[in-house]
Amino acid sequence: MTSTQPRTRKVPWPVEFYRSAVGKKWIMAITGIALLGYLVAHIIGNLKIFMGPEGGVPAIDTYGVALRELLYPILPKTVTLWILRLGLLGAVLLHIHAAYSLTLMNRRARPVDYSGPRDYLAANYASRTMRWSGVIVIIFVLWHLADLTWGVQPMAPETWEHGEIFANFVATFQRPFVTLFYVVAQLCLGLHIYHGTWSMFQSLGINHPTFNQWRRWLAITLAVVLTLGNVAMPLAVFFGLVGA
Repeated sequence: MTSTQPRTRKVPWPVEFYRSAVGKKWIMAITGIALLGYLVAHIIGNLKIFMGPEGGVPAIDTYGVALRELLYPILPKTVTLWILRLGLLGAVLLHIHAAYSLTLMNRRARPVDYSGPRDYLAANYASRTMRWSGVIVIIFVLWHLADLTWGVQPMAPETWEHGEIFANFVATFQRPFVTLFYVVAQLCLGLHIYHGTWSMFQSLGINHPTFNQWRRWLAITLAVVLTLGNVAMPLAVFFGLVGA
């Protein structure tokens, strides 16, 4: 007697793993590590805004040229940079999709809302605002690209010129609203970095009292250093300490 039940088509193991909550947490952790690495490299490069000109050319403009010429002449100019950008974009999309999918899974697992006030003693402010800080960071990234990379009006200053990183940077942060928006976005990013760094070790199974202390200090250090560095640059321009 043959079975009338439809056969379940098997999918590749990576797809099956990603469909699980554990798989999504692993993807969030791995992509989070990649994004943290990018943020560290990004701020190291951007802090060149404080360096003086080299032969009349601002150090950060020279840095921009070096990025566009990575692995040249092995590869044409900007090809390596675009490979890195596409890899970064893939990490961002995976990170967002995994976070969104986990949220839906958690809601299905708890269909009934809390009957009383939640006990926030077990969840700090950073974890409770993770979703909203992530949304603000996404909006900030799009603005940041339109403002300083693409030169899209009205985001970018009217004097925006391709390749003139220092001049564009100074022009944009002389605008009060833009500077305020960047500062607020960086504070949200700091909260996101803190909770993300803390929780990604737990997602990878590294959760033991022996490691928890250095996990917390690593999360605090990364959040504080990256936030202060990113906030210092626009404020230095706005108050006339850079580009005056």
